[in-house]
Amino acid sequence: MLISVLLPVKDASATVPEALAGVLAQRDAPPLEVVCVDDASVDATPALLAKASRQDARVRVVRGEGRGLVAALNLGLSRCRGELIARMDADDRVHPDRLRLQAELLLHEPAVGAAGSLVRCFPTPLSRGLLRLERWLNQTLSKEQCRNGRFIEAPLVHPSATFRREALEGGWQDHGWAEDWDLLLRMVERGWELAKVPQALLEWRDSPGRLTRTGAAYSEDAMFRLRAHYLARGPLRDREFDLWGAGPTGKRLARALETHGLRPRAFYDVDGKKRLARGRPVLGQADLPAREDGLMLCAVGADGAREEIRALLESQAYWEGKHFLFAA
Repeated sequence: MLISVLLPVKDASATVPEALAGVLAQRDAPPLEVVCVDDASVDATPALLAKASRQDARVRVVRGEGRGLVAALNLGLSRCRGELIARMDADDRVHPDRLRLQAELLLHEPAVGAAGSLVRCFPTPLSRGLLRLERWLNQTLSKEQCRNGRFIEAPLVHPSATFRREALEGGWQDHGWAEDWDLLLRMVERGWELAKVPQALLEWRDSPGRLTRTGAAYSEDAMFRLRAHYLARGPLRDREFDLWGAGPTGKRLARALETHGLRPRAFYDVDGKKRLARGRPVLGQADLPAREDGLMLCAVGADGAREEIRALLESQAYWEGKHFLFAA
């Protein structure tokens, strides 16, 4: 078995040597190659990659045309020869046992199309929002948790994931929203499971210039459009639903769903003062519908809200993934 590590690079001369060194120092992993896609860098990146390929035959350099991340990923995928495709970013740090552990998980779990891991974000201190995301990512481990949480955020951090080649059918696609989350949602649609090695195998770098902070495809509006797109053709297809959350987050999701011709029967909220939201009644816990009667979508942005709503619904014998889903 060969693992192809797919590593797109754009002007990353300050960090790519460390990222490459970590991949090449993997312990007891299956044979590997590193496919570096240089997406028209103008700094010292091309020279550094050329040097690395001369020093280690496992490093292969592909020249991109500067057409962006999605094009670079698909170009690199076309050059990968492995049965497993491991993603890595040029500014992150990898644990020396990552590829071995993820290959073992995929070997023993044939239904899993992508194996991720826990992550540690750096440098510290982390912002409150990133700390909350890191905590959620590292609590979302099992196949069931990843499946149930797939509309909250992308359950796997992309550069932490190793994929089966056959699970990457259709490659990465540019729909104006996050290409990594889009891929994971398409995989689940096709019946693949997602799971994680319960160890921190990636140090995930945060920086002001990170694409997820600066790119329009990663804006909040784009993320709500993505959620609505896959909810409409998945869990909400031919199914009535209600929406827990009559505040700003719930209303944003409702607006995105309306573009697909979908409107909740009612909103639910703990705030008894709310009466209407987007023309629908706002009801309370006492008015919860029978659990088999449609789907309860939950979209509340406040920290700790998911835990409170989950406890409340489970106390009424609702099952997450069957009777309710979180989408924020």
